[in-house]
Amino acid sequence: MVGERTLTVTATYNIDRLTELVPSLNYSSPNPRNTAFTIRGLGSSVLAVSQANDGLEPGVGFYVDQVYHARPATAAFDFLDVERVEVLRGPQGTVFGKNTTAGAINITTRAPSFAPEAQGEISYGSINYWQGKASISGPLLGDAIAARLSFVASSRDGVLTNVTTGGRNNSVNNFGFHGQILFRPVSNFSFNLSGDYNSFDSNCCTQVFVRVGTSLKPASRQYPALAAGVGYAPPSLNPYDRLTDIDAALKVDTDEGGVSGLAQWNLGPATITSVTAWRFWDWDAANDRDYTRLSIQTLQHIPSRQGQYSQELRIASNGRRSIEYVAGLYFFNQVITGEPITQYGPVATYWLLGPPPAFPADLLTGYMTDGHIRFNSSSYAAFGEVTLRATSRLSITGGLRYTEEEKDGSYAATVSGGLTDISAKLLNSKLSILRPQAYTAHNSNGSLSGRAVVSYDFTDTIMAYASYARTSKSGGINMSGLPLDANNQPAQNTAVVRPEDNTTYEIGLKTRLIGNRLLLNVDWFDTTVHDFQTNVVDTGPGALRGYLANIAEVRSRGAELDSDVIINSNLSAYLHSAWIDAKYVSYANGPCPLELTGSSTTVCDLSGRGLPGTPRWAMSAGGEYKHSLALGRTGGEAFARLEASVRTKIYGDPTDSKYTVIGGYTLVNASVGFRARHWDAWVWARNLFDENYLQNVTVQSGNSGLIIGTPGDPRTFGVTVRANY
Repeated sequence: MVGERTLTVTATYNIDRLTELVPSLNYSSPNPRNTAFTIRGLGSSVLAVSQANDGLEPGVGFYVDQVYHARPATAAFDFLDVERVEVLRGPQGTVFGKNTTAGAINITTRAPSFAPEAQGEISYGSINYWQGKASISGPLLGDAIAARLSFVASSRDGVLTNVTTGGRNNSVNNFGFHGQILFRPVSNFSFNLSGDYNSFDSNCCTQVFVRVGTSLKPASRQYPALAAGVGYAPPSLNPYDRLTDIDAALKVDTDEGGVSGLAQWNLGPATITSVTAWRFWDWDAANDRDYTRLSIQTLQHIPSRQGQYSQELRIASNGRRSIEYVAGLYFFNQVITGEPITQYGPVATYWLLGPPPAFPADLLTGYMTDGHIRFNSSSYAAFGEVTLRATSRLSITGGLRYTEEEKDGSYAATVSGGLTDISAKLLNSKLSILRPQAYTAHNSNGSLSGRAVVSYDFTDTIMAYASYARTSKSGGINMSGLPLDANNQPAQNTAVVRPEDNTTYEIGLKTRLIGNRLLLNVDWFDTTVHDFQTNVVDTGPGALRGYLANIAEVRSRGAELDSDVIINSNLSAYLHSAWIDAKYVSYANGPCPLELTGSSTTVCDLSGRGLPGTPRWAMSAGGEYKHSLALGRTGGEAFARLEASVRTKIYGDPTDSKYTVIGGYTLVNASVGFRARHWDAWVWARNLFDENYLQNVTVQSGNSGLIIGTPGDPRTFGVTVRANY
């Protein structure tokens, strides 16, 4: 659990920054739509399964005030008036909310207070960064009704310089507000009505040249020859110069929000809780997906809208008892609509197919696809868990969940433009780039999940446990196109993706030692996932292409350490670390890495290779020194903090290509300041030693060999002032 104070002094204002404090959590966001996170290497990895495919759900649940957010993209927004963040590792679902197989991120915001309070915070730093936060809370009607209103706004210039336009790319411009009204007519009943809205409107998101890889294609069809043939050179061969030269429009315009009602009725022995919510997410963006000034791809949009409803009703026992329990019902429905658009420019034929005379130069000029998707999913569940305290030291917990899922999807794509009066051979070449197709699909499945835990308290401060969990991630529908058969029809049995089955074993030790001055927790886990949902390669008749399906097995196992120590009244420190061995156990029909692309082999066996986006080692360490000072009538304390986050290398794409490996790195952050009763002020530095690192990498569409990526932020400095009443 990460509390409000730690979030504030470490400038952890979003999920990306949270990964520097929680080693088992991994985050990727090339753009807000493709936001994804994994815990222990499993979940909604954007590297293995594109989140642009709306027919799958994530394996890591994202909750704010007990409301499940179905779109991982909503986690890209800044935190707003957050009280604490919990990262729950391993399968969840027998005690609350939506079933999730890899874990959950659970955010709790500050509730309305009946005592008047207000606080404000403003930060300014490098790259013209600024952020303002404000909240006010207090009673509206005695001790029966209270309210809270919070705002956040953030802005930062782009970190990439565009040599084509002279402007800056990858800027930040966020705004959000959250309002709550708490009704408490009697002491044992409360109802919190909450509404929020967040927007992200920025000149974002593009990537830069990282390196050039080679494939088995003819040399004339690889990047060095292709670039030379049109006289192209990137603005820099060093990604940390942060230079781009894209020429197409670039913009992100996305917003999300919703309304929820949280009712709690304390009956004495138990509490009944109801959580009702409606939410929406809108997305539109302009992209230059060739990532160069060349007019290869001139337009790409995936305008989408998602709306969701959820209802949870549960009852839970209060306090410590010989038998403790929780039971509940859950309903969730969402509808997603989208209109993906892609268009190619005058250099597309040369770059993707070949030069004249084999292909007319303008064969693909203006060639485009216009798509329409609609996806509807509903989930119904009943869950419960019972803990039996067999003795004063021994506890046995068992929980079950039954979930029924219904999904319906429709996909249609038409093509137009480009040369039309052409031979059948040239037509097939055009269709190898974009194909028209249309299909509908239905997926229905039910699953029983459960877990069992045995724990033993050796002393009041030392507890050991062992757990077993078996859960299922529901099936899905391919919503981004399918491989086609010899009759130009979607291949049979490729629209529906089967559920995943997840089995997790875990043992651990939780302790509080030296008079509760040392918290030391360790655990070992082993998770096997059967029918893992990812991209496979079709080998049937018709055009070869990848699509979402299931592979036999993946596994993630490892050990975690969490330790916090109060050395003395002035000095405290922490060390959190994770060793994770996550790999494909059986992945026979995987896509080939760049270095094997272009050979007669079109499908590669990736069994035994590591899962993408997961470092073998990750560690967060830091400490704070504070010293009381006399200042004015109340005094205060000076403080200094130092934090380090270490991650070893990761594979940047699901093929584990040697050209997309992201090297390990260490980030060091520091802050020095003063805190008093009603105000705080501190100066801070992020990436203090200006470490060069990459957030993500990918291979340019068409497998030319160009590797592009997003460099991490350079060293930044700033100051924050915070006041409260």
